[in-house]
Amino acid sequence: MNFKENESAQKLRGGYYTPSDLAAFIARWVKQIEPKHVLEPSCGDGVFFGALAELEGFEKTKVTGFELDAEEAEKARARSRDLGLKAAIHAQDFLEWAIENRADPRVRFDAVVGNPPFVRYQYLPEPFQERAEQIFKEMNLPFTKHTNAWVPFILASMSLLRPGGRLAMVVPAEIIHVTHAQSLRSYLGRECRRLVIIDPEEIWFSDTLQGAVILLAEKRASDTEKAEGLGMVPVKGREFLSHDPADVFNMPKAINGRTVEGKWTRALLNVETRSLFDQLTEHKDVHRFEDIAKVDVGIVTGANKFFLVPDETVSTYKLDKFAHPMFGRSEHCPGVIYDERQHRTNAEKGNPTNFLWFTGREEGMSKSVRDYISAGEAQKLHTRYKCRVRSPWYTVPSVYSTEIGMLKRAHDTPRLILNTMGAYTTDTAYRIRTTKIAAEKLVGAFINPLTSLSAELEGRHYGGGVLELIPSEIEKLVIPLTERAVVDLRELDKGIRSLSTHRVLERQGRIILGALGLSREDQHRVLEGWRSLRDRRHRTSSEEIAFDA
Repeated sequence: MNFKENESAQKLRGGYYTPSDLAAFIARWVKQIEPKHVLEPSCGDGVFFGALAELEGFEKTKVTGFELDAEEAEKARARSRDLGLKAAIHAQDFLEWAIENRADPRVRFDAVVGNPPFVRYQYLPEPFQERAEQIFKEMNLPFTKHTNAWVPFILASMSLLRPGGRLAMVVPAEIIHVTHAQSLRSYLGRECRRLVIIDPEEIWFSDTLQGAVILLAEKRASDTEKAEGLGMVPVKGREFLSHDPADVFNMPKAINGRTVEGKWTRALLNVETRSLFDQLTEHKDVHRFEDIAKVDVGIVTGANKFFLVPDETVSTYKLDKFAHPMFGRSEHCPGVIYDERQHRTNAEKGNPTNFLWFTGREEGMSKSVRDYISAGEAQKLHTRYKCRVRSPWYTVPSVYSTEIGMLKRAHDTPRLILNTMGAYTTDTAYRIRTTKIAAEKLVGAFINPLTSLSAELEGRHYGGGVLELIPSEIEKLVIPLTERAVVDLRELDKGIRSLSTHRVLERQGRIILGALGLSREDQHRVLEGWRSLRDRRHRTSSEEIAFDA
């Protein structure tokens, strides 16, 4: 878990400024509607002002900017004066101003440009948290405290945009897939005539792992105008910046329906793969995960380094009575079976293979055990939230194991783990219980191209490209199950440990998808759909749209 005190001032302020060439591209696009009044809700030191000032005829356009940092706001004022722009820069919180003015129909903008702050809700001061929540409430949209500052910034900006106006912003790439942005995605899908995401292969902000995209949104001119949907433009390098922004905006075919209503990851697939995926989800032998299994989080300790220890710690403090086998990281289980052999291997490497489960009855505890608990208190572990709400603090609730485990995060594709020795798992993993089929059957069937593609569509990823799934996303995964598919679990375990993920999925596709009656060509299509999304997540390769000169 990240804590506020460990983050840089730049990250807490969300101060990652837009490269000038991207700002120039955005400015050219909004200039095409000849805006009379432009909003920049987070102007920083005024990088977008320079881009706007370079456009012929823009000296007559009124610009309204907001920047919370007074020093940066003064830089923006000085820059606007030097450039000859008609700009009014407010050193105040944009959301506060938006709440006060958005109900006034006279306060509307022709265009919005910018790069909203990338700040987690938990890092925002309380007044800003309240304003962020109020924006959702006033717009009748579901709110979650997992949100990020850029989400209410875009919502407020769109609500201040006149019909037919344009919004162009550099936003986190996670707008495509994170759950906390679903309200925003749905709102944009309803309110905009057309949406386009320019999706780069590379990372634009060199000092952060945060991927970013350009969002181009044109608001519907009237309630009767049709919403075309969403288009994706994958790009590599900066070559796209030399083209007319109108051509880039109009280039991709817009996709509507479930693609815009849910996560936008679907729009990254070609139409043939999307259609095939949708057909397979309706197959009688393809099931949603929630219909065949239950998901629960692992054991929440509040201090994993204290409760998860290697054999050496157990021996030093004589903790054998309280030590139980556990796993919780991918290196602890490189295959799909966690058994005595794998447990011994982990222990020999000095991994923390023991979960300490204290009963809370201090009487009868040896001095060495009490010394260990005192050592934890010396580190102030008992003051941590998850620990201090327990009495005594070192007693962990909800301790049980399940026959199947699943790590929360995956590099290539998620997998289920058959837990043959009843090991415990912490909240780095999920506890899975089947409801209709044998555990071995589910673990073997889970590894296949269709389920892997489903995981890419339902999951999310952040800096570094690691795929993460929360329980509600796991429940939506599709699993092909048929008696005609027979998976040798030991052979699968061996293959995962020794072969590439692509090879394993290809082989599993022949067994499992072939049993559904899927042709080799369609098996390959599903596999390539997974590969393309996996590679985009890893930023290892990308198919860019060719621009005609």
